[in-house]
Amino acid sequence: MVGLSLRDEERKVLAEVGRFRVVTTRDLAETVYGNRHSQMTRDLSFLREKGLVQVDAVNARRDGRGGKVERIEVVTLTRAGRDAARQISGLPQDQQLYAGLVKPREVEHDAQIYRAYRKEAEGIEQKGGTNLRVRLDFELKSDVQKAIHAARKAEPGQDMAEIKQQVAQQFELPYVNDGIQIPDARIEYEHDRKGSQEVDQGARSGHEDIEVLTAAYSPGHLRAKAQAGFHLYASSSDRATLTAKIEGNHYLMENILEL
Repeated sequence: MVGLSLRDEERKVLAEVGRFRVVTTRDLAETVYGNRHSQMTRDLSFLREKGLVQVDAVNARRDGRGGKVERIEVVTLTRAGRDAARQISGLPQDQQLYAGLVKPREVEHDAQIYRAYRKEAEGIEQKGGTNLRVRLDFELKSDVQKAIHAARKAEPGQDMAEIKQQVAQQFELPYVNDGIQIPDARIEYEHDRKGSQEVDQGARSGHEDIEVLTAAYSPGHLRAKAQAGFHLYASSSDRATLTAKIEGNHYLMENILEL
């Protein structure tokens, strides 16, 4: 933004919050500020004063939890903040950025996507992955629906199941139980070829799909996500509830990583 000078951490906040829509202050403190909470508080106050971010305290999901209702502090961008992030974040040009809260009841789940991403991104980067780009389910669903609509318009008589399978293949998404399975987020990346003997230029990019499970998932929903091959994550409390739900199917829990 013209005339606005931001610190590196403030730019990073706009970038991280913009591409994930909502991030907890706890996670920002850890990943952006190295747990320097006082500095984060000052920066967020400045960004709020400039009308770039919104900080809200929301109720955590209940899902049968006892005790007091937990409150979670989260950060989102304003439209002005999203515009600023587009200019100064340094993110890839095709990186989708978001502003504002959507579906307050799902804020806790949506904020956990960032935590899952950080764990997944660490593994990707250790294997030489670079230029990471995030595609949330909002974007993936929109692209899938547009592709289905275009296919139906091109061939009105084509079977819908056949169209969906073709679209799933087009976007490299799994087709399970007569439906296209869409992850909470897809991480796209490029391979670092320094020192590599490979010459196949067509294999320079890749992606990983991640899904954050909650206690609200039904056994059937959980099985579909497991069959889809997504990298699954869940908090310790959600894992405990899910384990009780799928007693007798413990194999489903074996590959779920803890947030």
